[in-house]
Amino acid sequence: MSTPALKGPAWVTVRQYRRTLWAGAALAVLALAVVAGLRILTAQHPVAPAHDGVWDAEPYDDWYLTLRWLLEYVGIAAIVLPGLVAVLVAGPMVAREYESGTYQLSLTQSVSPTAWLRSKLTVATTVALLAALAVMGIFWLGRLGVREGWDYRWGDPWAYATTGITSFAYALAAVAVGALAGLLVRRTLLAMAASGLIMAVALIGFSSYRWSILPTERLTGPIGSPPRLSNENLFMDSGLLTSSGAPFDQSICWEEAQRTPGVDVQEGLWDKVEAQCHAKHDVTAQYVDYHPYAHYWPTQLIETGILLALAALAAFAAFRVLRARHP
Repeated sequence: MSTPALKGPAWVTVRQYRRTLWAGAALAVLALAVVAGLRILTAQHPVAPAHDGVWDAEPYDDWYLTLRWLLEYVGIAAIVLPGLVAVLVAGPMVAREYESGTYQLSLTQSVSPTAWLRSKLTVATTVALLAALAVMGIFWLGRLGVREGWDYRWGDPWAYATTGITSFAYALAAVAVGALAGLLVRRTLLAMAASGLIMAVALIGFSSYRWSILPTERLTGPIGSPPRLSNENLFMDSGLLTSSGAPFDQSICWEEAQRTPGVDVQEGLWDKVEAQCHAKHDVTAQYVDYHPYAHYWPTQLIETGILLALAALAAFAAFRVLRARHP
């Protein structure tokens, strides 16, 4: 890879990992070409909504389905990218330098420890941000080809990761966490495992709790006529309410209906027993809890802020560790 603008430690870092960089660039170009080709093929067939509101190709179009399938994997790539970045930074870029002793050679070339680490983090950050941007661009190119025919949910983890700004924050956090793990552990495989574990915990934690940051909104309706959400809303929960507005455990009536003799042979008996149970417990309404699309960007911004704080803290700790070991 030609790097005429780079000098000193940054040039050395890029030179060290030029094969990895070329391989990543080739993979991105290949994915872009495949998605562009599928876009051309799917454009030859129209799409129409099914009766339940889920869009499908019409007529049945294997290329369209292939593009949908591929975009899901592009979204998964956006999710796992921060972990891969952290592992590469922690292991090959930092810990291996200590394990092999090659960092000492850099420090004898009139390069300070701080400049040595800063050059590695600069290169890693640039590549990580470009990789995140490439994944998002590939996703959006394909998304334009199926936007009229995809039961797309903006709250799905793989879609959420490719349509907002959190991917860039995850990339920055991954670089900082990887550097800190490499400096603390200084063993290639252990540093890779530690950094990968930290990013996995962060990813799983946010995926599990990001929709608890903002309170949900609620729709209610009478028993037997549950409220319906539009496709723009993210479903979270549903259930029954008593006349006082308190949630009711649906399993109480289900278990009562199951214990009633003859429900498996007498038509309509299950519904009758369940209705009597609802009346006995003063159940009067059904509810659906959801997040409107208006919660999407506030959630993205809050998650991004937390990740940037984590990245800043990890980077600060990494340079403190470096100065402590190389005063």
